[in-house]
Formats: sequence, C-alpha cells, structure tokens
Amino acid sequence: MTINQSLLDEVVAIAEEAGRAIMTIYGRDFSVEEKADKSPLTEADQTAHDLISERLAPLLGGIPILSEEDVEGFPGADATGRYWLVDPLDGTKEFIKKNGEFTVNIALVENGRPALGVVHAPDLARTYIGWPGEGAWRVDGDGTQSITVADERDGPWRVVGSRSHASPKMADWLAELGEHEMVPMGSSLKLCLVAEGEADVYPRLGPTSLWDTGAAQAVVEAAGGRVIEPSGKVLGYADTSEVLNPYFLAFGRRVASWPALGE
Repeated sequence: MTINQSLLDEVVAIAEEAGRAIMTIYGRDFSVEEKADKSPLTEADQTAHDLISERLAPLLGGIPILSEEDVEGFPGADATGRYWLVDPLDGTKEFIKKNGEFTVNIALVENGRPALGVVHAPDLARTYIGWPGEGAWRVDGDGTQSITVADERDGPWRVVGSRSHASPKMADWLAELGEHEMVPMGSSLKLCLVAEGEADVYPRLGPTSLWDTGAAQAVVEAAGGRVIEPSGKVLGYADTSEVLNPYFLAFGRRVASWPALGE
C-alpha cells in the first residue's frame, strides 16, 4: 500500500492550488480553442495541467502521469501498475458557461483500480476525497464531513444527469426505470452526488474518458457505492491503450437489477 494521510493531503493541496489558478482565469476574459475531437480547450485547462504535472512529478518516486492534456506523453503504468490519472479541468463546457460546475480530478491508479481520488470544485469551494477501504469525505466551508451513498429510501429514483449531454438513449433508460426525478449536474460532480447520497444513480450512456471518471469513482467506491460497465464488472483502468470508457452505471441504492445499459 503506497497511500497514507500525508500523500492524501498533498494531492488535495495540489488540486486546490490548481483550482486557484483556474479561478484566476475564470474571473477574466479568456479565449476558447477547439481540439481535434471538437471539444473545447481554454487557457485554464493548460495552466492547471502544467501546475498539476509539476507538483505530482516528485511524488511516489515519479510514477507516470496520464493527463487529458498530454495523452501522447504518457509512457504507460509503472512496473507495479501505478500511474496518476488527471483531468486538469473537467467540465470545460461548464467553465465556459460560467455555471460553476467544473472540477479538478486527480486519481492514483493501482493495478487497474482507482486507489485514491480527489475531486475539487473551485467555484463551489468544495472538495471530495475518496480512499477506498478507508472512507470518503466532503470538505467545504462547514469543515470535513464523512459521506456515504444513499441506502433504502421511499419516493422516486433520484437520477443525476448531464447538463451538456442529454440523449435519446437516456430517455429510453429512464422510461424503463420508472418513477424518477432528475438532478442535473455537470462534470465529475455527478458521481460525487451519488457518493454523498444526494442522488441514487448516474447512468452514463455516452462517451467519457478515463480521466473523467477515475477520481470520482474512487470517491463513490470509498463511500460504499459501485461503478459498473454494462457487463456488470467494475469500471477499470488497466488498459490505457483505449482511453474511452464504455457506458457505465454509478449507484448507491441497492436494488436487484437496473435497466440494461446497452452500448
């Protein structure tokens, strides 16, 4: 086990430092470019990437870093199966819209699983921490609180969904689910809402990448939830030759079965 409280505190500090750099740019005019995959890129994405990469580099003997902003520079996991998984600014569309629902995501992957995850939402002044096997926490103006997923409750399903990626497939899934209410949210905060029991389930029926989910999956799992692929197996991170995730389902409430995700 390579994780201890000192490492966790260091990763939180790095995420929050990146958040402060992002907020400096958020508070002024900034340009928006378009990447090859048509997704937006801002000055804040690159600034946060540079800062996080520099700060993570000395930790754990300098294990590799897979960041959204430098995929080609990633040499693969180290000999023990470890690497850092980073989205310097998750929810760039939300950043551009200035609705506050964007995050900094940093995960430590060990043997294909997120072993530590930090999700920092700088505009909301909120940080989620997941250390599977030890616990999950939310840190904000009220201090540090332990969080757990929702268990049994009455009423409709609370389904968290994207503000920017609605789809007909999602509508079909919801129709099969039955009575529900939508909880709209951007970025990896969707997974964090499941982790803290504010939503029951998050079905993702569209494209995401490893760095979109790794840190928040650690939070969900540390809080007692699950993130699974259509096959039912846990969403994994061992194969970095393919950075796109399959569809997945994140949930806290325990049920016999969910509507099929398809592909």
